[in-house]
Amino acid sequence: MGMDRKKPAVLFVCLGNICRSPLAEAAFRAEAARLGLDVEVDSAGIGDWHEGEAPDRRAQAVARRHGIDISGYRARQVKPQDFKRFSHIVALDRENLVALRRMKPRGSEAEIGLLMDHVAGREGEAVDDPWYGGPADFERAWAEVTEGAKALALKLAGKA
Repeated sequence: MGMDRKKPAVLFVCLGNICRSPLAEAAFRAEAARLGLDVEVDSAGIGDWHEGEAPDRRAQAVARRHGIDISGYRARQVKPQDFKRFSHIVALDRENLVALRRMKPRGSEAEIGLLMDHVAGREGEAVDDPWYGGPADFERAWAEVTEGAKALALKLAGKA
């Protein structure tokens, strides 16, 4: 399937796909639904350490506090075919952005960038990694992915 289709497809990427990228996926799904945006959404990790695992319990808790259940999500690793399947591949930090650019196959038309690039005044910024932190760090990560997800959804809906 090429990029000539009308429906956008967005892949959120962090290191292990159990904290930030599933939260970004959840926030984006909620915003896309609110806007009535027809879009394919998924998340993945650069590494395969957590393949098949549910999101970190702290990520599940923060999403649940905001009315979203991500317990059914399962971690997976970015695959070469993702660069054909998704129109937008969105990294949560610079390390993952560099890795994605290295992995991008020749001829891929996927737009690769940082989530916070879609937020005015936050271009180039990473979503803070809450992995080594506590509940407040996961709340901050949720706030950041929500801000980025809203801005990206508005852009894809042609309202930004």
